[in-house]
Amino acid sequence: MTKEKDIRHQDSICANESHLQHKWYHNLKYLIVGILFGIVFVKAEIISWFRIQEMFRLQSFHMYGVIGSAVLTGMISVWLIKKFKIKTIYGEKISIAPKTFNKGQIYGGLIFGFGWAITGACPGPLFAQIGTGAFAVIITLVSAVFGTWVYGYFRDKLPH
Repeated sequence: MTKEKDIRHQDSICANESHLQHKWYHNLKYLIVGILFGIVFVKAEIISWFRIQEMFRLQSFHMYGVIGSAVLTGMISVWLIKKFKIKTIYGEKISIAPKTFNKGQIYGGLIFGFGWAITGACPGPLFAQIGTGAFAVIITLVSAVFGTWVYGYFRDKLPH
């Protein structure tokens, strides 16, 4: 492998990938948390197409408050993890790799934002929207999966 390909290969490896092997039923905890998270999304109206449209039309603070509180919670969580060298529940080290800026992040953010504004859905709430009976969102889910596949297919040819 050339040095450049080796570096790209290292970038695609998850630094915090667990090497522990668990039984299949250990994944049930993620299902339960996901269902609870979906209920919170529904009750907080985060999955509401109308709330999302209000946000993009600058008519309501609701979604900005939710997103802002999530960003603040994430910042505090990462700070605490770094400061106290917190480990996983199984004692594995958590390492947060430094991120470098590139112009592709602007393009990706714009594409993501346009898609969010047009469909009224971002990847997190898609499943909660489908769970509430908004089955038309399945088209958005399939499109998101297909877009992810297309990116993965062309990733090595894109300017990173």
